Amino acid sequence: MSFQYKQAIVVRQDLKMSKGKTAAQVAHASVSSYLSAERARPSWAEAWLEEGQKKVVLKAPSLGAVLELKERADRERIPSALIQDAGLTELEPGTVTCLGIGPAPSEEIDRITGKLKLL
Repeated sequence: MSFQYKQAIVVRQDLKMSKGKTAAQVAHASVSSYLSAERARPSWAEAWLEEGQKKVVLKAPSLGAVLELKERADRERIPSALIQDAGLTELEPGTVTCLGIGPAPSEEIDRITGKLKLL
């Protein structure tokens, strides 16, 4: 099966989050970005659900890199969600932990995230 739609989750590596914390933040990003797509691009969101919800989780070295990706997604009108931690456990309140991009057509996601390595 070839997937026409996917979602990318980009995780900051400079925060050194625990595995559990990282998993929770990635889940927040996936759900929040999906909800953003459901509002802005409902046909993309629906097609992604029907295809099995393909997603990739990628590494970004810093906050600056994540914010740059967010700006690029916004410029290209790809739904996304920047995730900020509540600060109840490992991080200070408001710390940006990751970015969800899409679901969107796979080629559009790849144009933005294609140079990043898998987590």
